[in-house]
Amino acid sequence: MVEFKLPDVGEGMHEGEIVKVLVRTGESVQQDQPLLEVQTDKVNAELSAPVTGVIREIFIVEGETVEVGTTLLVIDAGTEPKKEEEKLPEKVANTEKTVNFAPVRTDHRRSLATPYVRQLAREMKLDIELVTGTGAAGRVTEEDLRQFANRMQNSVPAQFPATAASHGRHLEASAAAVETTQLQPKTETVTRVATSSQGDIQRLPLKGIRKKIAEHMVKSVTIIPHVTSVDELEMDQLRALRERLKPHADKRNIKLTFLPFFIKALVIALKEFPMLNASIDDSTNEILLKRFYNIGIATDTPEGLIVPVIKDADHKSIFQLAEEINQLARLAREGKLTMEHITGGTFTISNVGPIGGLQATPIINHPEVAIISLHKMEKRWVVREDEGVIRWMMNLSLSFDHRLIDGVTAVRFTNRIKELLEDPNLLFAEMV
Repeated sequence: MVEFKLPDVGEGMHEGEIVKVLVRTGESVQQDQPLLEVQTDKVNAELSAPVTGVIREIFIVEGETVEVGTTLLVIDAGTEPKKEEEKLPEKVANTEKTVNFAPVRTDHRRSLATPYVRQLAREMKLDIELVTGTGAAGRVTEEDLRQFANRMQNSVPAQFPATAASHGRHLEASAAAVETTQLQPKTETVTRVATSSQGDIQRLPLKGIRKKIAEHMVKSVTIIPHVTSVDELEMDQLRALRERLKPHADKRNIKLTFLPFFIKALVIALKEFPMLNASIDDSTNEILLKRFYNIGIATDTPEGLIVPVIKDADHKSIFQLAEEINQLARLAREGKLTMEHITGGTFTISNVGPIGGLQATPIINHPEVAIISLHKMEKRWVVREDEGVIRWMMNLSLSFDHRLIDGVTAVRFTNRIKELLEDPNLLFAEMV
C-alpha cells in the first residue's frame, strides 16, 4: 500500500485546498495519471499517481484545506508483473548509440518533477523518465522538456517516432482517463442563505484564490507601513512612438501595449534607486538589495488578482517584454500558471488604466517594498509655457514601504520614470 501525501509543490507552501478529486475508490490508475487538483498560492497544481495500482481509500473531499504531509489517499500498488512497455528504456538506450539521444535512466527511480511539468510531458507525448533534469536536485523543468522534444525532432530518424509512440501508450491512456473523469458532473460550491431583519443574506465560502489573496493582503498591510505618492505623466510622445512601432510588432504577431515601455523605464529607475528594488528580512533585521530585476504584472483573472513575474526584465527588448506579457496574461486567465511564474518578483506594476480610475493606494506585494499603479489615460487641459494646451495625461500612484523609503526618494524615483517616458528618445538612450 502506498500512502499518497500532499507534497510541497511550491516555495514555502504549507497547505493546499482540494479543488477536484479525479478518481474514486476502487478505480485502477496508471503511474502519472492525475489524481487530484490542488489550489496552492494562487496556482492550481495537478497531483499525479506515483505508482500504478488501485485506489483503496480517499481521505479528503473537494473544498477541504489540508496541510503539507497529510495523507490524501491510499493506492494498492499490488504485485503485478511489469508490462512489456516498461522495458522500453533499454530499447531506447540502444537507439541512443546512433541518434545521440538524451541519457536514459537505468536506476528505475522516478524522475523529480512538479505536477505541472508532468502534465506538460503528457501533453507533449514525452516519457519524463527519459528526460535529464537540470533543476534543483535534478528536477525536470519545463525548459528540459522543450529541449528534449527539440532533440527528438532534430535527431531521431524517421522510423523512431513509432517506437516513441509505443513507449508513450501509458501516457495516452492516462490522458484518456482524465478526459473521462472531466465529463463527470462538477461539485457545485455550497452556499447558505440566512434571513436577517434587513432581508436574506447569502453566505459564500471564502476559499481558493480569493482566500489566498485575502491572507496575502492582510499580511502586507499588517507588516508594511504604506505611504502613497501620486503624480501625472504626459503621454503624447510615447503614444506617437508606440504607433510607429505597432506595424513592426504586428509583423511578429505581438500585441504592443504601453506596459513594456513602463517596464524599461522602471528598470532604469530601479538601478538608480536600489532601495526600491529591495526587501527587508525581518528575521535578521537586514536589507536585501537585489541586483536582478523581476517585474510582477498584476493581472485580473476570473479567479481574482494574480501577479505573474517577468524575470530579468533588464535583459529583454520592448518586443520581448510585450510577447512575454501577453503569454503570461493568457496563462493566468487559463489557470495554467506555475509557482515559477508567480515567484521571485522584486517590484510590481498594477495597470488599471484600461478599466479607469484617476488614482489609488495600491497594496505592496510583500516582501517587496513598493508598487506602482498606472491609471486611465485621457486628454486634459494643461499649461505649457504659460499657455493652455490639450495633452494626453496619465496618473501614477506609487505606494512604498516607509520603513525603508523616504518620501523624497519616492518622488525622485517617479520623477525619473516620468523623465524617461515623456521623452522616449532619452528612454532608448539610457537602455543597456
